[in-house]
Amino acid sequence: MAEHILFLTGKLAEQRLNRVLQDLAPAFTWEVRNIGISVAALMTASLIRKRVTDAGGADRILVPGLCRGELEPLAGELGVPVERGPEDLKNLPAFFGGSVRPPDLSRYSVNIFAEIVEAPSMDIDAILDRARRYARDGADVIDIGCLPDTPFPHLEEAIRTLKDAGFSVSIDSLEEEDLLRGARAGADYLLSLRESTLWIARETAAVPILIPESHGDLESLYRAMDTLRAENRPFIADSVLDPVHFGFAASLLRYSRLRERFPDQEIMMGIGNITELTEADTTGINAVLFGLISELDINHVLTTEVSPHARTAVREADRARRMMHYAREMSSLPKGIDDSLITTHARQPFTDSLDDIRELAAAIRDPNYRVMLGPEGMHVFNRDGLVSGRDPFSLFPDLAELEADPPHAFYMGVELARAQIAWQLGKRYVQDEELDWGAAVPPERLSESERRSRAAHAVKEGDFKEAGSTLKARRKTSRKKKK
Repeated sequence: MAEHILFLTGKLAEQRLNRVLQDLAPAFTWEVRNIGISVAALMTASLIRKRVTDAGGADRILVPGLCRGELEPLAGELGVPVERGPEDLKNLPAFFGGSVRPPDLSRYSVNIFAEIVEAPSMDIDAILDRARRYARDGADVIDIGCLPDTPFPHLEEAIRTLKDAGFSVSIDSLEEEDLLRGARAGADYLLSLRESTLWIARETAAVPILIPESHGDLESLYRAMDTLRAENRPFIADSVLDPVHFGFAASLLRYSRLRERFPDQEIMMGIGNITELTEADTTGINAVLFGLISELDINHVLTTEVSPHARTAVREADRARRMMHYAREMSSLPKGIDDSLITTHARQPFTDSLDDIRELAAAIRDPNYRVMLGPEGMHVFNRDGLVSGRDPFSLFPDLAELEADPPHAFYMGVELARAQIAWQLGKRYVQDEELDWGAAVPPERLSESERRSRAAHAVKEGDFKEAGSTLKARRKTSRKKKK
């Protein structure tokens, strides 16, 4: 007879746990029991004792890996073994000997409009290059911004060029003439129309984005929506997101009311007032904003990359929308799905204890330096011993042989600089690998031939990172000395 396992969990993880088990199709049978807490990781043995009085015919009880308290007394009371499972639900298949299937982040439910704010001052080639970059980073629509009192004689040419290149395009202006020019040139969307400018929608086939007539005036937005709905015209509604301390909280409530009143309406949120006007890393800001966007089922987002600190906002928005879509589909927290928005820290930065590092150092029998990190700082070791510290300058006097080996000294300088940055920030460090900055740094886009060419050049010129190990650097230096 197949084993029957009782899984204890909380409200937030219940549906996701059932899905994981169904996808796993295990040889055992199971029951998932929500014991009445929200977060499964907060489960304790004493709480289980109060809320679970029988094993329900199970042969074994599995509790979350972070469950605190002694489980053996609990097992004695319930009459079956009580064990901890993995700390993260995504590792449950591996716990039972299966393979861990990575999250499917290919899908999303939010379209990204990426605005080229300074388009009037850019030539056509520059606009096209920017559009291509935004598209690579995840943009679905290229938004052409118009600036007040700024001539834009090549507006029509810019839109036609983008359309010929295969882009969806929107025109963004407060000026009626700009919107008309853009629409007649082939723009797909108009940002933005008010109740008083609805006549523009009747002059073109472009889809309008509607905003309130004046700040916070939802009733005017509702009237404009009713008018276009009566005319059977498609549109998108935007109640406008305000900056922090200038109506941010109230503007969130407006979006909530808009969605509640019109559950099936396509809605846009422009997030630049938060990402651009808040002096904080945009990765975290985008994560939280897209959590709100996911909960409110907002369909379109307008984002910008004007401020230097927001220069990766489009790429971050793309990662955030995919992560939140997956989390919503799985009825899970947006955790343990994708780490590309964790750019300056790591969930588990230090994987080796000082005792582990000392044990490894004692087994080394060659002169090549290894660099590892622990909570205490940086550790450098080879067959001659181990030195530790938090500052590369304090370590170098103990690495005496580097004085006669400039290439190796250069290599160690690079590695220790990376290691120090990783230790200071709490990032993962692996020797001979660049630090992982997630969505903040674009992935390499070298062709295979370019990679081979670069590697060959690196070996020829003595770039020991490309050569792949400290040993190769040392051998190259030894050959030079022999000559």
